[in-house]
This record gives sequence, structure tokens and C-alpha cells, in this order.
Amino acid sequence: MQANSPPSTPKMPPREKLSVLVPTFNEEGNIGACLESVRWADEVVVVDSFSTDRTRDIAGEFADRVLEHEYVNSATQKNWAIPQLSHPWVLIVDSDERVPPALRDEILAVLENPGGLDGFRIGRINHFLGRRVRFCGWQHDCVLRLFRRDLGRYQNREVHADVIIESGRVGRLQNQLLHYTFDSFEQYLKKFDRYTSWAAGDRGRLTRRVRWHHLALRPAWRFLRQYIFQLGFLDGLTGLVLCSLAAYSVFLKYAKLWERQQKEANGEG
Repeated sequence: MQANSPPSTPKMPPREKLSVLVPTFNEEGNIGACLESVRWADEVVVVDSFSTDRTRDIAGEFADRVLEHEYVNSATQKNWAIPQLSHPWVLIVDSDERVPPALRDEILAVLENPGGLDGFRIGRINHFLGRRVRFCGWQHDCVLRLFRRDLGRYQNREVHADVIIESGRVGRLQNQLLHYTFDSFEQYLKKFDRYTSWAAGDRGRLTRRVRWHHLALRPAWRFLRQYIFQLGFLDGLTGLVLCSLAAYSVFLKYAKLWERQQKEANGEG
């Protein structure tokens, strides 16, 4: 009588390969730590917008490839780079973000068994001026960053564009990205003017004429919503500063759009 042979262990399907895409411009203070956190990926690609600091040199120490492409806006830059990646899955990581070990392990597990899903949203733990922001609406921050390369593209928007999965199902990961937004007001204000101009362009497609309530009520509502209803006051002075800046960004977006519309009406556009 033959002895019973031990049960065979079912073979798991091989893990699908992953490309990480990191867009950069003058991020010498961030890029090293960012790329260090994604070195485990099968491919790491940086697309740089002709940085004038040491960003490209530092990126070359970590990344498999460093591409250069003229920057129009965030969505255009990423949509240009995505088709050039080598592997079927893509993870988008901004230079001010980090992938902690728990998220890394969850992503690797997903790549072994995606469960019929084609994209995954990832929450973010946000920091502003060196402090963690737990409220102000940022507690709900969740972005679609992991997806099949051939199915995902960014929306045609100048700011706050999200990935659209053309066909397929989207899930959500349990672990979160670490996001270090701005370390100083100087850094914040450098981007503030550019982002509000882009936002005015996006809003101009929907708002044919700026009215008084756009300039008076919408900024007030933004502050009220984030500071009171989304519990920004629980973040102390950091919350007050952040919600005030958010309200001012709404005002400036509509003010810039109003300026553009006035110039067009006067034949200056």
C-alpha cells in the first residue's frame, strides 16, 4: 500500500509587473526620498520638466529612466508619459509623496491577484507646513493612482485632474500614501499663482460670466465648509490658515476669470 503523498500547494499566478511614474520639476529636496520609497518596483520612470536644480541628477541615481518633456499641465504631462512605460500596471507618485512599507506590501499583493479590478484608489495622509492635517476635508483625500496602463488616462483639465478608467472596475486600497505638500509659505505662493490661473481656465468652460456671488459667496462657502462642516477647526491654527488659503484661492480663481472676461469684452483677448 502506497503512502499518501502530501497535498500539493496550488501555484499562485505570477505577479504582474509594475511601472512607477514620478513627474518632477525643481524637486531636489524631495525627489531622493520619493524614489527611495519606490525602488522595489519593476521599473521607475521620472518625467522631468527641464529642472534647473539638481533634480535630474538625483533622479538618475534611482530611476531606470529619466525622460524630459515640456510641461503644459499635470494631466498632459502624465498622459504623455504613461504610454512610454514598460509594464501593464502603473503607479503614479508625485515627488512630494512617499510609499510606506505597508502600502508597498498591499500593492504587491494586489498585483498577484487584482480580483478582477483594473484600478485602485489610494488615500493620502497629508502634511502642511510640517504638520499633519487630520481634518479640513483632507481626511477624505483619495486619488486613483494604481491602474492598468492601457485603460487609464487623466482628465482634460488643467488642475485637479483625476484618472479615468475607460472600461473596468475600480477598488480602493486600505493603506495610504504619505503626502508632504508645502514646507513654507514661499513654496506655497510660488505654486498658488500658477494653480489659480489654471483653475480660472477650467472654470471658464463652465462659467460664462462672473457675478458678484462668485466672488463673495463661493469663497465664504469654501471656508465654512472646510473649517466648520469638515472640522478644520480641530486642526487648530494650521486648520485656520489652510481653510483661509482655500477660500482665497476660490476668490482669486474667479477674480482672474473675471479679468479675462473683461479683456475679451473689450477686445483685448
